[in-house]
Amino acid sequence: MPQASDAALERRSRKVRQGVVVSNKMTKSIVVRVSRTVRHPIYQKVIQRSKKYMAHCEDPSVKEGDVVRIMECRPLSRNKRWRLVEVVQRAEEAVQLKESALNPV
Repeated sequence: MPQASDAALERRSRKVRQGVVVSNKMTKSIVVRVSRTVRHPIYQKVIQRSKKYMAHCEDPSVKEGDVVRIMECRPLSRNKRWRLVEVVQRAEEAVQLKESALNPV
């Protein structure tokens, strides 16, 4: 019989991604864009690649522009295989940080 520590170890081995919420128009679902940098195989230039993931979200306060962390889970629907773990940064905070950087006092 597996113990709680075994389940915790299994849960820790799941993939975790961080990205920006692109859409929250669905009920209990969000779309998260995860970006990564890759070196081009021929030209050796660093380019940015992104992928969109659908994630399960019980929290109705998550809005577009929020930076969130998602974790891999069992299939919840046809496209949803990720769930929301935490909101890293709210969209309003990001806007305020950008404005403060543009207007130094």
